[in-house]
Amino acid sequence: MYKFSLLLPIFITLVIKIVLAQDSKNYATPAPTDIPGIPQPGPDQKNYEYSKLLSYSLLFYEAQRSGKLPPDNRITWRSDSALQDGSDNKVDLVGGYYDAGDHLKFTFPLSWTLSSISWGAYEWYEGYQTAGQTTQIRDMIKWGTDWLIKAHSDPDVLYVMVGTANIDHNYWGPDTNIPLPRPSFNINNSSHGNDAAAEAAAAMAAASLFFKDKVQDEDYANTLSFHAKQLYDFANQQPYVTYQTSVKEADDMYSSNGYQDELVWSSLWLYKLTKDPQYFDNAVNYFQQFKLSGQVNVINWDDKTGASYILFVQCATELKRNDIDTWKAEAERYLDAVVSPDDRCHFTKGGLYFCEGDSGAASLNPALNAAFVSLLYSPFSSSDSKKDDYIKFAAKQINYLLGDNPMKTPYVVGIHPNSPKDPHHSGAHGGTDINNPRENMHVLYGSIVGGPSKHDEYKDDRKDYKQSEVALDYNAPFQSLMAYQVINAKEDPYYVTLPPGRPKTNVALVVILVLLSLSVVGIGGFIYWKKYRNRNVRNKV
Repeated sequence: MYKFSLLLPIFITLVIKIVLAQDSKNYATPAPTDIPGIPQPGPDQKNYEYSKLLSYSLLFYEAQRSGKLPPDNRITWRSDSALQDGSDNKVDLVGGYYDAGDHLKFTFPLSWTLSSISWGAYEWYEGYQTAGQTTQIRDMIKWGTDWLIKAHSDPDVLYVMVGTANIDHNYWGPDTNIPLPRPSFNINNSSHGNDAAAEAAAAMAAASLFFKDKVQDEDYANTLSFHAKQLYDFANQQPYVTYQTSVKEADDMYSSNGYQDELVWSSLWLYKLTKDPQYFDNAVNYFQQFKLSGQVNVINWDDKTGASYILFVQCATELKRNDIDTWKAEAERYLDAVVSPDDRCHFTKGGLYFCEGDSGAASLNPALNAAFVSLLYSPFSSSDSKKDDYIKFAAKQINYLLGDNPMKTPYVVGIHPNSPKDPHHSGAHGGTDINNPRENMHVLYGSIVGGPSKHDEYKDDRKDYKQSEVALDYNAPFQSLMAYQVINAKEDPYYVTLPPGRPKTNVALVVILVLLSLSVVGIGGFIYWKKYRNRNVRNKV
């Protein structure tokens, strides 16, 4: 009986594997054939599913467009909208992107979105080429920077917000009836906002580099460079204050925790664009002045410190500086804390990188940003083991996003039957009552929802905006990660062979396993008892 009992765990494990085994059938949702520019499967399409994901993310940004839509608009349920933006201040602020599921526009998170996407597009442009998305990524970035140029209406003026929450958030409906008024708010030489100006400078510089080296559009690159330098000078004017100090209306929306990281971040991007070492020296001086060494803050629209460590290494490598090891130590200290997190940050049971206080809403964003910079830095790693750690961490977060999680949910809309169907987005919903219709009328292809709780639980409920809302900055790291995967992935995304149907508490499976286990124990016990009884009978005879 003792020997037999040793086989019991093996038997139970075998039963579980048989019950949970997936076949090799492709469960990915086919790409729509009526949307131009979406890759279709074919013998020459490398990493088709990742190419599709990359194109879907760009399609999401088109769904966020505000203003007069171009003739090649692919989002049939979007209309020309907000055509009077800026008229209250006699400036043209028509265009740009709506920030999330509403109709507000914000310069600060948009600038972070543009700087990080430009960075990823610059580093992994081959992914866009392979996926046939070079025109789309050019247009995506330019739609944002065109608006930033308008928002930078004078050398020392930058508009940072259009619309107010108390008006906009009382409206649920399509873009054909956006409520008025839509006031516009700026920072200027008497009401500073060093963080917003610096972040806009970084966005202009990163985009300028992309247009110069990848798109070969010198004229537009020069225009962006001109604005980047002016905005940088504006950002460096004292007194230093956060932009919500000057624009109170932003305080409850996208308030900044400080200007220190943006001053470093923008200095590095101005160096990377111009190759003028003075900008790098400025970054070093700010870094030391603001004591930014050794921080482990999550990377998001509000905090670029962690991303700056990686950018420092890239820039110092270009400059062939003697202190390159100092910057690599900063970057690796940060990334080592990510791949082996402390008590505040940890991995959920399902494997999602989760930081208390930052991941409570939009839990996927810190994880994907961390994955993004891990892959950017991996070629500079001081050892092969560290490089492997950073790449494995990124792969784990990508796989989690794409369905390898306890909910068996790819958190990208439109790619799988298990994908969220009801993201918090009034335009995609299509109704004027958040409760009706029950399911969204339009598919918001490629959008990344906020994500699950720290217990890996996700409710596909549009009213739960912390989990289900979408936003410009949520898709930013995803887009770059997909470009990387188009180039480097060796296997299809997890969702490709993920059967439809989200798991519920599988009581039936548990009961079956328990009954099987008891049956095995019972049968084994009976055999043992019978042998023991027969042996006693023979001994008595």
